[in-house]
Amino acid sequence: MSKKIVIPRFFDLFGAVRVSSKGKKVRLVQELLVLHGFHIAIDGVFGPATGDAVEKFQEKKGLRVDGIVFEITFGELMKPFRNVVKTIPINGRSLGEMVVTYARQHLKEHPREVGGQNKGPWVRLYMNGHEGPSWPWCAGFVSFILKQACYTMGFKLPFKTSLSCDLLAVNAMGKDRFLRGFKVENQEKVKPGSFFLVRRAPTDWVHVGIVIDVDIVKGIFYTFEGNTNDDGSREGYEVCKRTRGFKSKDFILI
Repeated sequence: MSKKIVIPRFFDLFGAVRVSSKGKKVRLVQELLVLHGFHIAIDGVFGPATGDAVEKFQEKKGLRVDGIVFEITFGELMKPFRNVVKTIPINGRSLGEMVVTYARQHLKEHPREVGGQNKGPWVRLYMNGHEGPSWPWCAGFVSFILKQACYTMGFKLPFKTSLSCDLLAVNAMGKDRFLRGFKVENQEKVKPGSFFLVRRAPTDWVHVGIVIDVDIVKGIFYTFEGNTNDDGSREGYEVCKRTRGFKSKDFILI
């Protein structure tokens, strides 16, 4: 029986926040406002600047303008997160195709960091509540997507997911789903929805993403990745679509 991915409870508001409120929930509201394009400080203090941003957000969304964040306003702030956990109809898709389709649903909402390196609501969503410099989130992103696809289709996970690139590789090896390097004779195995790993050493991988298409003639493949950017850094700040070559890449087959 299929399951549904839900928004974790650490995203719940548990009461209204307004001018003079302080704490983690105010910080969450400020993060969400910044993600919606309001450039305010993220300090956990609901001051005049936060109040002004809330009022402008409410006006933009056609809500009652009172500067108070409770169920309705918070629901609008959280809409991108609700959008990415919506269940997608299978419609005959394979598991790999569902992985790509869910990844595209996330990309549409432009998940990105806010408030510092590897920080913000999107990072916490993908990393089970963890965040900060020691929590690069590329593996969390692909693991979240794979879980969504498997839960929707009622499938068991093909291997144990992880927040670590190295553990993803090891877990895939244990299920005979790891492919060392890319060989033309194995091209049919690297299907859309497979994961790629950036190899730094034979047993050390520093980045992971989702393969969406392969072009053998050009020697490239196209991806959806978290914790990257237009420069392809493994310590980027967003989910984006990229083009990569095969050098120093290994693959996890879905």
